[in-house]
Amino acid sequence: MRIVVAEDLYLLRDGMVRLLEAYGHQVVATATTGAETLQVLLRHRPDVAVVDVRMPPTQSDEGLRAAIAARRELPGLPVLILSQYVEQLYARELLADGSGGVGYFLKDSVFDADQFIDALERVAAGGTAMDPAVIAKLLSSGSSNRRLEQLTERERSVLGLMAEGLSNHAIGQRLFLSDSAISKYTTSLFGKLGITDDDNNNRRVLAVLAYLSNP
Repeated sequence: MRIVVAEDLYLLRDGMVRLLEAYGHQVVATATTGAETLQVLLRHRPDVAVVDVRMPPTQSDEGLRAAIAARRELPGLPVLILSQYVEQLYARELLADGSGGVGYFLKDSVFDADQFIDALERVAAGGTAMDPAVIAKLLSSGSSNRRLEQLTERERSVLGLMAEGLSNHAIGQRLFLSDSAISKYTTSLFGKLGITDDDNNNRRVLAVLAYLSNP
């Protein structure tokens, strides 16, 4: 894969570049500021980008804003946000276009290289890779949504795991339930959310996230 890495901390940026190259991927460009991030994303049009939220010059949300701006110009541009923080407002904006290829992980939730590479490849393929902590905050802040309130506790658990990008089979293993039970829960929760069912799990997850981004 052709990858752009946007991270202002040298050691972390250099470490990610070395890791990605060790797994056979090509880092076509790096960026250290929000403005530079937008420029290299539009210039190189990578297969996927790894972007930090807070970058110079203000260390607020320049990286995330750059990713959103790039996806406006290049719809569906795969972006994996890797940050110490959950920026709820802009996370929702990133998810809201429903075009796929979105990930958001907290740095301290990435426990090994294989987990990181798996998330990155899932996003590059047009899927989702969401940190459970990010999903929990998005679901919590969307609790005023009447349709969301109709979900049972089990359905909310299933929805959260779907948002992480897990398949129905993987969700069943996590919750110690059969595939048929998970299928029933997903059919029920999609009905309550007013979302048409789809055989493509990634599209279903993205549709739910987009819905939750507009409570």
